Amino acid sequence: MDLEKIKSKIICIQGQQVILDSDAAELYGVATKRINEAIRNNPDKFPNGYIITLTDSEKTEVVEIFDHLAKLRFSPATVKGLSEKALYMLATILKSPMATDTTLAIIETFAKVRELSRTIAEIGQQTDKEVQKNMLQRTGEIISDIINPALEITDTETTVELNLAVLSVKHTVKRTSKKE
Repeated sequence: MDLEKIKSKIICIQGQQVILDSDAAELYGVATKRINEAIRNNPDKFPNGYIITLTDSEKTEVVEIFDHLAKLRFSPATVKGLSEKALYMLATILKSPMATDTTLAIIETFAKVRELSRTIAEIGQQTDKEVQKNMLQRTGEIISDIINPALEITDTETTVELNLAVLSVKHTVKRTSKKE
């Protein structure tokens, strides 16, 4: 499963990162109605906060922003956003090998996006230049991993430049195709 494809489906609704039910259905290789049936038939697995029901204005907004959601423009269906926890629970209901692979990829993507956000936020607060350099290196690796996970790291290079008391750090991650 392509992490970039999953990452492109994660959107922020009501302050929470979610994947819409139609996108989850595409990722799991099932019809959207099967996702909604699973949710409806297993309410104990989806407590409050796991599923976000989009308002009409939120639905209109996501349709305008994301081209792949154009099919929802005139749909009378209520659109749901599935949180990371809801996607985990969905995996316990959908038992196919594709569902398992998709769930693992979704978990990895959410974890990488979370780690990236956390690392970026901490870089500016870090005063130790060596720790900051390591954090920048890790950030580059995470971004590279999200963009193209089929490549493996073959070399890294970090350059520190001082220009009139301004510190500049450049980190390069070199990757090549993984050996099969």
